[in-house]
Amino acid sequence: MSRIKTIFGILLVALTLSCEGPEGPPGLNGFDGLDGLDGQDGVNILGQVLEIEGTFEAANDYSIFFEFPQSVEVFESDLVLVYLLFEQTDDPDGGDPIDVWRLLPQTRILDQGLLQYNYDHTFLDVNIFLESDFDLATLPAGDTDNQIFRIAVVPAEFGVDNTIDTSNLNSIMDALKMDINGIDKVSFD
Repeated sequence: MSRIKTIFGILLVALTLSCEGPEGPPGLNGFDGLDGLDGQDGVNILGQVLEIEGTFEAANDYSIFFEFPQSVEVFESDLVLVYLLFEQTDDPDGGDPIDVWRLLPQTRILDQGLLQYNYDHTFLDVNIFLESDFDLATLPAGDTDNQIFRIAVVPAEFGVDNTIDTSNLNSIMDALKMDINGIDKVSFD
């Protein structure tokens, strides 16, 4: 009887050890469930556009510093785009003048040299500033006083959508489904 137990024990050990080895290929996938009706794709872009007005002067080191209000939630991953009201052009239909917005940074070539409107930002604030290769005190009021900017805050996923032209403020506002009446305005003067 002990001989049978020994043989049975050896067979049991051999079978247990022979079960180890490399993992085999995965099994077949199961069947998919029935497809339902597809719904309309939605847009899940939460963004905001703010308009600020300020003056660049020596007292503020030729910069306009703007802290986002508590009502605007900005994440570190969000895109913050700043546009300068560069000029206004006549409406061919005789209506109000049409605003021309340019994405910063924006460089101008002046008699004094090069002037650049630029900005940096965090998720807490935006700093818009002037850079030049000449004394900024020589700038005329048209380049420094009562400058109007629009700040667009959009989720990072928005930046990977190739159908939206981020250099065009109207394209951004259309994508956010915003109109001019939905823009919060802040003046520093």
